[in-house]
Amino acid sequence: MWLLLILAGCVLFASLTYFKIFKGSPFSKDSVRQPKSLVLDQKARDKVLKHGFATDRIPVNLDAIVIGSGIGGLTAAAVLSKAGKRVLVLEQHEQAGGCCHTFVDKGFEFDVGVHYLGQLHENGMLRVILDQISEGQLDFVPLEQHYDTIIIGEKEDTRLYHMYSGKTEFAEALRRQFPEETQAIDKFMKLMKHVAQKVHFYAMLKIVPLWMSMFLIQTGLVYWISSIFKLAITSHTDILNQLTQNKDLHTVFSYLFYGVAPKDSSFVINALQLHHYKRGAWYPRGGASEIAFNIIPVIQKAGGAVLVRAPVKRILVNKDGSACGVAVKKGQEEVNVYAPVVISNAGIFNTFEKFLPPELQAKPEIQSRLSMVKSGMGSFLVFVGLDGTKEELGIKSTNFWMYKHNNLDEMMARYSSLSKEEVADNIPMMFITFPSAKDPTFNSRHPGKSCMTLLTMARYEWFEEWQDSQVKKRGDDYESYKMSIANVLIGWATEIFPQLKDKIEFVEAATPLSNQYYLGAPRGEMYGAEHDLERFRTDVVATMRSQTPIKNLYLSGQDVFCNGVAGALHGGLLCASAVLNCNLYIYLFLLKKQLKRERARKQA
Repeated sequence: MWLLLILAGCVLFASLTYFKIFKGSPFSKDSVRQPKSLVLDQKARDKVLKHGFATDRIPVNLDAIVIGSGIGGLTAAAVLSKAGKRVLVLEQHEQAGGCCHTFVDKGFEFDVGVHYLGQLHENGMLRVILDQISEGQLDFVPLEQHYDTIIIGEKEDTRLYHMYSGKTEFAEALRRQFPEETQAIDKFMKLMKHVAQKVHFYAMLKIVPLWMSMFLIQTGLVYWISSIFKLAITSHTDILNQLTQNKDLHTVFSYLFYGVAPKDSSFVINALQLHHYKRGAWYPRGGASEIAFNIIPVIQKAGGAVLVRAPVKRILVNKDGSACGVAVKKGQEEVNVYAPVVISNAGIFNTFEKFLPPELQAKPEIQSRLSMVKSGMGSFLVFVGLDGTKEELGIKSTNFWMYKHNNLDEMMARYSSLSKEEVADNIPMMFITFPSAKDPTFNSRHPGKSCMTLLTMARYEWFEEWQDSQVKKRGDDYESYKMSIANVLIGWATEIFPQLKDKIEFVEAATPLSNQYYLGAPRGEMYGAEHDLERFRTDVVATMRSQTPIKNLYLSGQDVFCNGVAGALHGGLLCASAVLNCNLYIYLFLLKKQLKRERARKQA
């Protein structure tokens, strides 16, 4: 009887939510227009991306303030803007976009975080969302069907495996390369599809009221709702060991690294990452900065603004402890900006440990949330400028993932335990990407040039001794240390691409301290809070939501959902849903269905 009462209560809640939701969607197919030509005039671009903070540029009668202009913050702001809200986005860096920004040095343009995106096929959910928040102005170019190569081993013991996109080709390519493992591959594909189909239940725990989520968890009912919750707390290595003992195949199923060993990570996040590219991989036409450049006008159209060089020093609270604005540093002074809603896209650690006043930081509810997660691992990037076009250099849009051996659990444990002096001689993994080969406009914008980006994981502790030094003035020891690592990565890359060795014209390296300065990451983390097994416990999933213990203060971005551009974007959608007190995913699902029906009619 009690189970029937629970189910009846759930149905009642769902019914009430249903009627509440359909009061008017902020999304519409009519808002999507054909993309305009690329804006190449730098002054026009700077007016959007580098609009500096000034008191006379603060819109009046604000409905919300967003701290941070990464994709999570921009998504939340754009959706609220489409719902008629006036939003101010504040960015501490000199350019908007967060990990979606680009920089140009010595004539070479580099992206810093957008290397490629999946699920952008026609009427795919991510495509629908991006079309809505940019009103159709973002144009994405597909990479080659062979979008990734995984290289395992060294020298004569090197094995290459290739990833191909396509509904059937994805699995078929793996079967061709592992003919003895077809059963394991088929089982993995089944599990991966299951996770992708049921991930909405994961989001559900963050959307329904926290008391309801905790009730479902504490009674164990959540595990009856979907098996995704048990898969979420099962390590990736455990699942793979049940499927196969082939360590190369283990590596292929785990190759999209984010700083957590497979044995310490959730099967669900690894499966979602692989599934993300199953239908293809894409890159923004015109470069990664096009993302922010085309979302910001949607915010401006509703009377809002995105202002840079606007470091938030603290969140303002009123007498009852509710968030009511922010204090922004302007020169030697602070400017208070007020709004009834404050959204932080700066991550849980910055928000709770840096921006809140001490008396609110000490609240048990705040400390409880902080105790559930820890900082993720940092990254080390090398930006390499090359003389020549992609045709002249023989480079393609395919990315390369390098591993010196196929035991990723052992590899990550050993790498993480290295002292700073041991790092340069013991780098076991690297990602190689050529942004210039992905963007068909690159050569017209930067004639005769190409670029290569190299990436590996890095611990903040290896660079911690220079944390108090000034950016670009950290001293010879810092430059020498980071270049010792950069040169090893370049040497490894030119073993794979020897034709590039004599074409290098520019080299710059970015450490976790670079992430700390330019992205505001407290410990240089690339993906926010650590994506380990603890983070995917059901109680943590439910609690790490947009609503915070501080009234009118919300979180957005990677810490709300999961890592990467898509994860941060969904964090922004969850945040906007919380602020608007409705489930925006239902609107998007209905819009997606409508677009599919219209496409079917046209093809009939």
